[in-house]
Amino acid sequence: MTERMIENRVKKLQEIEAQQKELEAAADAIRAELKADLEEKGVDELKTKNFILRWKEIISSRLDSKALKAALPDVYGQFCKESASRRFTITA
Repeated sequence: MTERMIENRVKKLQEIEAQQKELEAAADAIRAELKADLEEKGVDELKTKNFILRWKEIISSRLDSKALKAALPDVYGQFCKESASRRFTITA
């Protein structure tokens, strides 16, 4: 691609990302409204003609790696593994 083509693609990407943020904000607002309605009704599940809405507390157990590293650094080191990834960024 030429530099001009890259500039145009980056601008188009920025426009799409801005639209995406606006749509995500609108979706979040609707989710919050639905959750508030479930809480107001005092239910964690609601059935309509076409949908089932659920707003339930989920309890899970997760490893506190920071605490493990502090308490047992040797054990922590034995079970750590490195991973590699690539990050794509655009800066002005």
